[in-house]
Amino acid sequence: MKLLMATRTDESVREYTKYTIPILRKYAKEWGADFKILDSSFGPGVWKILAFCDLLKSYNRILHVDSDIVMNKNCPNIFNIVSFNSVGLIFEDRGSREGNRRKEIAKIKQRFGGNEHWTRGYFNAGFFLVSQIHCDMFTRINGQLWDGVLLEQTHLNYQIMRLGYEYIDLGYKFNHMSMFSEAWNGSPSRFDSHVIHYAGGAKFPDKGKRSKVQLIRDDIEEIYNNENINFNSNFE
Repeated sequence: MKLLMATRTDESVREYTKYTIPILRKYAKEWGADFKILDSSFGPGVWKILAFCDLLKSYNRILHVDSDIVMNKNCPNIFNIVSFNSVGLIFEDRGSREGNRRKEIAKIKQRFGGNEHWTRGYFNAGFFLVSQIHCDMFTRINGQLWDGVLLEQTHLNYQIMRLGYEYIDLGYKFNHMSMFSEAWNGSPSRFDSHVIHYAGGAKFPDKGKRSKVQLIRDDIEEIYNNENINFNSNFE
């Protein structure tokens, strides 16, 4: 079984990826997966993700991880949790994002039609696992790309539902964004989750006036303390 962990990044986010990417590399190695950074050579902007269709010709399974994610020390091997036939994902149309994300569902259905029974279940594209049988989700819809606010994320959501893929909702501990630290979810600590995602402004309750970069640095120091991690890793 040939495995890959992939992330999308470029020099514009180097300020925090110099801290996050070495940890992603560490987990890829521990899990027996190759590690690949999708840069501009894989396509424009967020649409680099469509390169997965070609990559899945060489890899049996691919885990996509956003570059503003920190893997916690308690993170189990996701390749051993999700079956080959299922897409492993985390739904985010809940709590403070429920209304907005379900509007996204309605908008793309209005544009492309179909998926009549899809009214809920919108996943965050920051962390998900696919296999070779899911290649077609990384293609255009009727020759087009979704051009709404959330671009590739809504596009991929539509494709999963249109193609009828099996999926498993892994739960927020595998993609703990600030929304999951809100009161509606019981205000859990991100440090108890397996995967911490600093999406958007990373507005965790204890962020204060810290920048996203500083928050990531502080959290890594708290989680990994003095462990030997090379934070001078480049983009190769």
